[in-house]
Amino acid sequence: MTTLNISIPDAMRAWIDEQVASGQYASASDYLRDLIRSDQRNREALRQALIEGERSGESRRSVRQIAAATKARLARG
Repeated sequence: MTTLNISIPDAMRAWIDEQVASGQYASASDYLRDLIRSDQRNREALRQALIEGERSGESRRSVRQIAAATKARLARG
């Protein structure tokens, strides 16, 4: 394992300390590693969604129709 020194504003350090104090994380390093893993998962999910979208081809629906269908689906829960 390697170390990395970073500079952050006091407010961010206070936030990290609160997360550690909550008991969910063992240390600031543990919290930051969790954030990085989460970012990696999110970026990979986005990459996969973009690939899937490209492979699906061109839609016959307009942007307005797609947006309306998405809003309706979200409203249904």
